[in-house]
Amino acid sequence: MRALLDHVWLSPREVPALADEVVDALVDRVSAMSALPEPRRRDELRSEVESALRGALSRSEPGNLDDGDGEYGPLTRERARQELFAALTAGSPLSEEALAPLAQRAAWPLPERVRAVVLGSLGELRLVSDALGDPLIGITDGRPCALLPDPDPEAESRPLLRRALPRGRAAAVGHVVPLGEARSSLRWARRLVDLAPEAQLLFVEDHLPALLLLQDESLVRALSTRWLRPLEALKPAQSARLETTLLAWLEGGGAPEAAKTLKVHPQTVHYRLRQLEKLFGPVLRDPRSRFELEMTLHSRRLLAQVRDVQARISRRARTAAMSLKPMDMAREARVNGR
Repeated sequence: MRALLDHVWLSPREVPALADEVVDALVDRVSAMSALPEPRRRDELRSEVESALRGALSRSEPGNLDDGDGEYGPLTRERARQELFAALTAGSPLSEEALAPLAQRAAWPLPERVRAVVLGSLGELRLVSDALGDPLIGITDGRPCALLPDPDPEAESRPLLRRALPRGRAAAVGHVVPLGEARSSLRWARRLVDLAPEAQLLFVEDHLPALLLLQDESLVRALSTRWLRPLEALKPAQSARLETTLLAWLEGGGAPEAAKTLKVHPQTVHYRLRQLEKLFGPVLRDPRSRFELEMTLHSRRLLAQVRDVQARISRRARTAAMSLKPMDMAREARVNGR
């Protein structure tokens, strides 16, 4: 029940879908409910459940409202926390002076620094809250998120986070930022969890170059057009070999190092480098051009990895959808409003 109320508080627009889920659960698990006539009785039951859920949003228990001593009850405090989360992660965050009254109602002292955590499911929010003290939690673009107050950037907090966050689920931990930059930590954690394979806990600090290079795919394409035009006339297989060799050479600083990386004979690398010299000319001897070439090749490799991950996830989703029973598919359609 607590997880259900958390869901209602965090995402009130999902009340109709939640009501459908509750009715489905009642019909499936309570034998007396399965004999209810359809569809009229079911619609009445759904209406009653939805009314009860909306009541959880609008009704405070006796003593929950401010009685003048500055203390607030659980429901009122939870609403204030959601407003505070939204204010801190909005495009134009409020000043600390403007945030102070809201923070007081939320019983969440404003910290100097925060870091964001993006999780895979709503149920994980409670685990984070219980294990990591008193984070501020909310929903952003359909993803459950948390802001951890006053993390020490010098301390090794990863073991604590690894113990607290569920294993085998996708999650990302943002970088530590001043309170006014909470949106940045959240933004990059969200970006990382979107790019990452499933079932991994990732830290933004470990992937800063990749995140910087993949800020905008159109820029990656523009870089490729500018710097890799000499490879366009080649067959795809030959172009891929030379592109891989060029990146290994730029990263390693020489042919022997590139040969070790590619696990080929050094003479093979020398042969390919002579081809690259003919194609690119003096560009390969200019430090600035070499830097931009390496950045372009890194970006293309990262983008290819991301697309591969996304394709695997899409294939697994299609496989799971095909394995759904007809009743499960009908229920999923009702939950999604179709």
